Amino acid sequence: MFRGSFTALVTPFRDGAVDWAAYEALIERQIEAGTHGLVPGGTTAETPTLSEAERRDVIERTVKIAGGRIPVIAGTGTNATASTIEWQRFAKSVGVDAGLVVAPYYNKPSQAGLLAHFNAVADAVALPIVIYNIPGRSVVDILPETMARMAEHPNIIGVKDASGDVARVTRHRNLIGPDFIQLSGEDDTALGYNAHGGHGIISVTANVAPRQCAEFQTACLEGDWDRARTLNDKLQALHEVLFAAPSPAPSKYALSLMGLCAPEVRLPLVECPEPVRQGVRQTLEELELL
Repeated sequence: MFRGSFTALVTPFRDGAVDWAAYEALIERQIEAGTHGLVPGGTTAETPTLSEAERRDVIERTVKIAGGRIPVIAGTGTNATASTIEWQRFAKSVGVDAGLVVAPYYNKPSQAGLLAHFNAVADAVALPIVIYNIPGRSVVDILPETMARMAEHPNIIGVKDASGDVARVTRHRNLIGPDFIQLSGEDDTALGYNAHGGHGIISVTANVAPRQCAEFQTACLEGDWDRARTLNDKLQALHEVLFAAPSPAPSKYALSLMGLCAPEVRLPLVECPEPVRQGVRQTLEELELL
């Protein structure tokens, strides 16, 4: 179920409010393009700037719009264990397939603290957990040995890894086994990640190029590495330009050029500067996405 191209969905805004009509259209576009799964309520969704009611609506509406056609992994993590448990309970109540639980940010817990946090969430709610390890944002790194201890819990089924260390896939496989789901959190290293034994990605680029990203991940899953390399070569420029300014501003600008949503982001993010806009437009034209 949790393999292939999972899109870390943006939350479209218009005049300061969530643009629900655009959001539904974006989800339908993803499903039509062959995306393997959806991830609402993550960093790309600008969740830190959503109100609690908006965050709940984003998750619940994603499940309803998807209608069981593809799985939904909802962002449920916070930097407080009790709060994360409540978000897991909510996610389970509206029918998500798994919770994406980030390593607690700002608190800087020890490895023992991380283990205790994830076990407490897993014990409290019977919903699968995909751990989100992103040291660049959370300031803590879940080491492979700690990950292996977490994976002993039956509700902890996998990881979204944004450490940048593709060798971790092999270390996790050796410590945990091949069935532990490993999803990359970085578009530009996904080829190497999958070659090491990864099962897919939670992708930002898939917001803009869902069909191409799904085809790339399918090629990897099928072991068609020549085709995967060819597709990855074509997508590389898009990966780069979509992170030329703080994400998801470049992705939203790209989607605005396609007429799919406004480029609007919420403070403290700001819209792309002009040089990035030019790069986004040029790359979309080169990929024949405009």
